[in-house]
Amino acid sequence: MADLSVEFCGVPFKNPVVIASLETTNSPDLMMQAFDYGASGAIIKTLTDIDDMAVLTMNSKYAIMNDRGDIIKGKVPRDFKFYSRSGYSSTYYKEWIPYLKELGEYARERDAHLIGSAGAKDIEGWKDICRTIEDCGLPMVELNFGCPHPALMPGVHGGSMIGQDPEVAFNVTQAVCEAVDIPVIIKLTPDQSKPVEIARAAQEAGAAAVTATNRYTGFAVDIDTAQPRLGGTAGIGGTWTKPLSLRYVHNIYKQVGIPIAGSNGVFDHRDIVEFIMTGADVVEVGSVLMIKGMKWLPNIIRGLDRFMDEHGYDDIKSMYGIASDAAATDYSDQFAKDRIHANVNAETCQNPTCNVCIQMCFYEALSQDPAGKINVHTDKCIGCELCLDVCPFDSISMAPTSDGQYEEGYFKIQHEIYEPAEVKFATNRNNNDTIEANSPKMAAE
Repeated sequence: MADLSVEFCGVPFKNPVVIASLETTNSPDLMMQAFDYGASGAIIKTLTDIDDMAVLTMNSKYAIMNDRGDIIKGKVPRDFKFYSRSGYSSTYYKEWIPYLKELGEYARERDAHLIGSAGAKDIEGWKDICRTIEDCGLPMVELNFGCPHPALMPGVHGGSMIGQDPEVAFNVTQAVCEAVDIPVIIKLTPDQSKPVEIARAAQEAGAAAVTATNRYTGFAVDIDTAQPRLGGTAGIGGTWTKPLSLRYVHNIYKQVGIPIAGSNGVFDHRDIVEFIMTGADVVEVGSVLMIKGMKWLPNIIRGLDRFMDEHGYDDIKSMYGIASDAAATDYSDQFAKDRIHANVNAETCQNPTCNVCIQMCFYEALSQDPAGKINVHTDKCIGCELCLDVCPFDSISMAPTSDGQYEEGYFKIQHEIYEPAEVKFATNRNNNDTIEANSPKMAAE
């Protein structure tokens, strides 16, 4: 069995799965369930002194959509879109004090951690809420600089509005770090901002870690009624955002070097692995639990354990950042890598009934002959891998192009920067007339 334990901000966690700050952590009972189901940590729904953000939670709305933009109606797709509006904790932060103490003890008994979250209307409020969290015995606090909703509330300044201004983010972070002794985590926004700059400002102000990232602000339409979902703009997240979230995790990991809690894009254990391989120390799980229930949590943890055993990873450290470390620094770095070209397995290829690869080869590198064979024109194949992606029969593979093959006429980057138009604009193989003329199926018909 793999070792799932990690250390984050100097605090040991039994696994990297932490419940994000949202509706599932706005209730003591639900957080107890999270700890019972194996979460190593749970971040309380943001404690606040902003009246309107508490009222907003009591006016929450949700539209959970599939890839067509339709309401899921109980069928949870892996690429769901979580469109919603919701605020901070609907209970005043000082009233949470006895519950924070009780929940903190409950978590410790299960080798887990209750983590604070704060969002205030001014510097003194930030400091007071965070001191309250520390006084209740919680080991760390996350400052919510990422929530998209304050920007949509008249007269409210907070959340992503702070996370878009490095100077303000620095000042709030520094004030809180000076007011408390526990580690301070900054939750970043991807909205209209530069998360790497905010992460660097937070680090300079004394933050122990950042969370990358909170949700975006979006707009969704019900085309059947011609009305906006939820009446207008709202927060948008879900698994479809994962590549965007990973971009920020990657950039912060490579450029800032501060510990990271990955967030926004988790469905199951595979997503946890992606975040860790990109450079996240722990991963926050949120939206999927609101539509599949807390009972989904053990599946994520067991799946992570199973994946690590199957792939020979002894511990989380052996996966940490390995994808980011292997990534090219820029496109010129990628151009310098060895070229590849396509090979087609004639035994498994289903031509002539299928010719999707020819239709999708926009580099004129594939054709079919009257015998029903797909031919690779190696002088044209640039190794783009599009044919590999669209082949439904796993009949295409990519092979390294050797120096000897270059001499035989395989595609090689030319010395001239631009290709001649008369060559580039000609579709001798990738056009319907040629495809039909060379199709044994069409000839038979």
